[in-house]
Amino acid sequence: MPSKTILQVGDIKLQLSNLDKAFYADGFSKGEVIDYYIRIAPALLPHIKDRPMTMKRYPHGAEGKFFYQKSCPANKPAWFNTLPVWSEGRGEHIHYCLLDSLPALIWAENMAALELHPSLSRAADLSCPSVMVFDLDPGPPAALIECAEVALMLRAILNSYGLASYPKTSGSKGLQVYVPLNTPCSYEQTKRVSHLLAKSLETHRPDLIVAKMKKTLRTGKVFIDWSQNDEHKTTISVYSLRAKDKPSASAPVTWQEVEALYNQQDPHLIDFDCRQVLERFEKYGDLFADVLTLKQTLPT
Repeated sequence: MPSKTILQVGDIKLQLSNLDKAFYADGFSKGEVIDYYIRIAPALLPHIKDRPMTMKRYPHGAEGKFFYQKSCPANKPAWFNTLPVWSEGRGEHIHYCLLDSLPALIWAENMAALELHPSLSRAADLSCPSVMVFDLDPGPPAALIECAEVALMLRAILNSYGLASYPKTSGSKGLQVYVPLNTPCSYEQTKRVSHLLAKSLETHRPDLIVAKMKKTLRTGKVFIDWSQNDEHKTTISVYSLRAKDKPSASAPVTWQEVEALYNQQDPHLIDFDCRQVLERFEKYGDLFADVLTLKQTLPT
């Protein structure tokens, strides 16, 4: 693959560079990163296009130094859309990138934005989250199998309140459970409900689950991170790459796959790299599609 090329997408011309540069330890290149995002874009874009985006950029590849970028770079193209969001801490607006089109996504990946961390809110109402999220983070020696057990317990308690939920891998070491809302609510509500449910599960299984933020309590347990439900935080997007030793990606999975993982005690059943994620999308479509449209209300 040439190191530089011009890519025409509709009426927009993009200049791409360093395409042959290895971005992962296995030799997966920057050009292959961009190719992955182009191919997964039909599934990815609906989940990120209306949301302020924090980009985690790796100019020297997944093993190199990185930085989080909230303010959209000054060298963005004239056609690129941004969203001003007021920051109390800074006392000014932060102009976030909006990855609302294929050219915008490609431009971001040419800037080495390996990981995409969107807001849980849509641009139309940043104070209203469209989902409630549980991030299941294992403290070694706990791992993905323990996360699967906790996820199934979480599904059961959500089902008891009539709430459907959807699992995905983090693309790293844990699982995440999304509860679509798509109805008027506040972060105060989603944080309160998620915290109460996490504490309830911790009380039920203190040997396995921790809901407290203190890191020293997490050894050998699964931390249910309810604090992600915050207007000022972002969560790794479904289908986003992760900066690991291989080009893994946050992959939507079915509850049947989570059950199989736990029953067979085999974490490799849902340990997907980006090539497998593409194959799964071609075979199953977007397993996370309902998260965009399903309307549910939180219990009082």
